[in-house]
Order: sequence, then structure tokens, then C-alpha cells
Amino acid sequence: MMAQQENGRLFEDTLSVMTLGSQFDEESSFGSDSEINGFTSSRQTDKYGFIGGAQQYSSESAQEVPLEVLRHREAKWLDMLNHWDKWISKRFKKVRLRCQKGIPPSLRGRAWLYLSGGKVKREQNSRKFEELDSMDGDPKWVDVIERDLHRQFPFHEMFVSRGGHGQQDLFRVLKAYTLYRPDEGYCQAQAPIAAVLLMHMPAEDAFWGLVQICEKYLPGYYSAGLEAIQLDGEILNALLKRVCPPAYRHLEKHKIEPILYMTEWFMCAFSRTLPWSSVLRVWDMFLCDGVKIMFRVGLVLLKCMLGSREKLKACPGQYETMELLRALEPRYLQEGFLIHQVLELPISARDVEREHRMQLKRWRKTHGELSYKSPPRMHGTRAIMSAEPHTRQDLRQKPTIVVHYPVPSDTKSEFARVKKRSTIRKASNPTLDIPNPYALTFENHFGLNKVQICPIKDASPVTSCTFFHTFLCFLFKNTLVIYKPHSKKKKKPISCVLTLESQT
Repeated sequence: MMAQQENGRLFEDTLSVMTLGSQFDEESSFGSDSEINGFTSSRQTDKYGFIGGAQQYSSESAQEVPLEVLRHREAKWLDMLNHWDKWISKRFKKVRLRCQKGIPPSLRGRAWLYLSGGKVKREQNSRKFEELDSMDGDPKWVDVIERDLHRQFPFHEMFVSRGGHGQQDLFRVLKAYTLYRPDEGYCQAQAPIAAVLLMHMPAEDAFWGLVQICEKYLPGYYSAGLEAIQLDGEILNALLKRVCPPAYRHLEKHKIEPILYMTEWFMCAFSRTLPWSSVLRVWDMFLCDGVKIMFRVGLVLLKCMLGSREKLKACPGQYETMELLRALEPRYLQEGFLIHQVLELPISARDVEREHRMQLKRWRKTHGELSYKSPPRMHGTRAIMSAEPHTRQDLRQKPTIVVHYPVPSDTKSEFARVKKRSTIRKASNPTLDIPNPYALTFENHFGLNKVQICPIKDASPVTSCTFFHTFLCFLFKNTLVIYKPHSKKKKKPISCVLTLESQT
């Protein structure tokens, strides 16, 4: 079992800041693993958290989104997440389009959880992860997992230190999965999938995201024998024959089986193959539309690398061809080029299913029945939502910062209501003085006693103020956060302003 000590303190969780009464959780992480281990001055960290390696950010491989456009997209995604079931059932084409444009980084983790169905799964199995996390894992799998931890994104600051927070959470997620699916156990390709999820969400959410990917998106990929990935290799080969005949004939001529070059692509969902900006965009579309996106990416790469006579002349044999597919040209992996080509490729979920039926029939003739009976594959969010019944409560968003505090005995019931002009209003809650562990001095940062915060563009007043109120309450101490709805004309919609007033 990996060590549970980190700098002399017992590490418990990095999900949220939790306060009980006025005592704050002293086990919470206030810095990255690289900072804790003293690597703060010797290297630059990119905006994705990489300190080096092939997947570090570069302006050539990524597309920059203007800040104004990003804020506009955030407001749209906040509205979608608040009414998720309606958007999926009635306006799914718009959801797909927004995933194709790219999910805003600030909401990517939450959006992935909703897209994959992990949010519903977590709500319907509350405390299941805690139960699995508290259990001892199978020693056979625990040893293998521990040996694999340091291999996962070693240049990312979340996983840079052995026994650090990132590696501990990765161990917890993978161990919990072996207990959740003991018949499947652990496969090395699951580790990078779980690591990508952990970069965007807490351990429990990452666990349910992993469950959904393994069971709904890529069923049978990580089981013994790897029959599902071999079958999908044949599907990829058949689609390649239709999309790019020269590349197909070249691979057939040199007897290069799909399993030789596409295993890591598909099993790791291209997380080890593409620049990071491209990985995120591919995952946005993959979790929305399912495995057809994986086939499209694979076909684009094969078409670009082997689709012309000049390129085929450069690889006359099997060895040269395999080397070419291992060292993909960076220009074909750039976010703008790759995503455009993927969206232009006319491969649908129906095409994938038709080829799956044909290849499965051929497999049974040559190999017999599949030894592992995997559940049917779900092609994206809509199929998952339709197959798994859920309630609105399952989709309700919950705060990640939880504060528990004692309520004074002389306080009136919070459900006391006052009738006025045929309306019912809740009595205002008493103001309680709760210390803030991350408090910053109000005067030091603004030099003012009063600041007005503009609402989020295109967001409702409630959404705007909820966002700013949560953020500002934990940012400032001795500060009164006031919500002021106002409108110059009675018939116009009410806008919102959050006002900060120093109480010192």
C-alpha cells in the first residue's frame, strides 16, 4: 500500500474546503505537489499544468480563444448545466455544437461528468466510492497499480512527485475500480484515462467518470484478452478502406494489423498521442458523441500520414511504416487542423454499428464466440441519458465548498414566512461571523470601501450573483457582500449588482 503521509501530515482528500464549526480542515492542499517538493523556481508550468514533455503547451499546436468569447461560452454552459435534461432531450444538436467548439476550461470537469452520465451514477450510488475507498484492495492489483503510478504524465505537476496528492488520488480511483468490477480488474490503459479525469475533477467524480467510460463508451476494452479492441481494429481497417484506399492497400500489402498501431490510440483515448489542447478538444467531442469520434481521429491520422504517394514512397516496408505511425507529424496534430478534419469526416455512429455487426460475424466464423460478454456500447450522451433513468434531483448541482456552522438557539426558524400582497417571502437568515481561511484584506487589494461587480454577460441575475457571492465570500474577510437588484424602469428586467462594503 502506498504511503499515506505527505510532508508529515495525513492526506485525506482534496475535494473541497470543509469547515466544521470554526475549525478548518488542516489536511487540505494549498499547493501543487511540485511546489511542496521544492520545484518552484527551476521550471515553467504551462496553463495545463505541464512542466515539460511533448504535451507541454505551445502556441503553434493550440488555438487561443478570446477572453470575451470564453466568458460568453461559460454563461451558456452554466445555463445548460442548470437545465441539463431539457437541453439533452430537446436541443441536443446545440449541445453537440458547443462541445465541438470546445468546453470552457473552468467548466470542463463538470461538463464531462454530466456528458458521461457520471453525475447521475454518483447520485444514485452515494457513498459507494467512500465504501470502496475504505476497503483494502486485492494485493494482485494493488501491486500492479503502484508500479504504474509514476508512469502517468510524469511531466504534469499533479503527478510529478512520487506519493504526491495526484498519485494518491490516482491510486484510490484505480483501486476502487478493481473492487467495483472484480471480474475485469485493472488494465494499464485505464491509468491515463483516470489521470486525465483527475486533472479536471475530484477523485470521486473521476471514479464515476472512469466507470462510465469503461462500461458505456468503451465496453470490453480493458477486459482480459482485449477482444473488443481487436474487433474495433478491424472496424477501423474497414472504414479506412472506404475513406482512404491507398493507405488501406499499403497496410494490407505489408501485413500491418490494426492492433499494432491503434491500441494505444483507442485504449488511452489519444491522451498519450496528441498535444494537450487537441486531447481536450477530442475528449469534449468523444464524451458527447461517443466512440465514432475515436474512429474519426484515427482515420484522419492514417489518411494524413499514408494518404499520398509521396508519403508511401518514404515507407517501403513494414518497419518504416510502423516508425512513421509512431512519430506522427506535429502539423497534423495541431488543434485547429485536427478538429476541422475530424468534423469534416463523414463517419457516423450508424456506420460504426454496421461495421461492428459485419466484423463480429467474421470474428465468430474465424475465432468463435467472444470470451467476454461486454454490455452494448452507448454512442454518446443522449444514448446514455435515454438508457439510464434519472430524476431532476440526480442532475441538481451541488456546491463543492461545504461549510457547517452552529445555528444560535435564539434564531427564528429559517422557514418563517411573511405574507405581503399575496406573495410569500422567506425570513432573512441571521448574519453569522464565519472565519475565512483564505481571507485577503479588502483594503490592500482595492483601496476602496465599496466596489460594484458587474453581472455575468447573458447570465440570469441569480446565476451571476450566486457565482460572485460564493467566490467573494471566501476571498475577503471583514466584508459584507450585499445583493442589490435594481431597475430604473419597473417594466424592464431586473439586473443584479453585488456590492462589497468594508466593515472595518
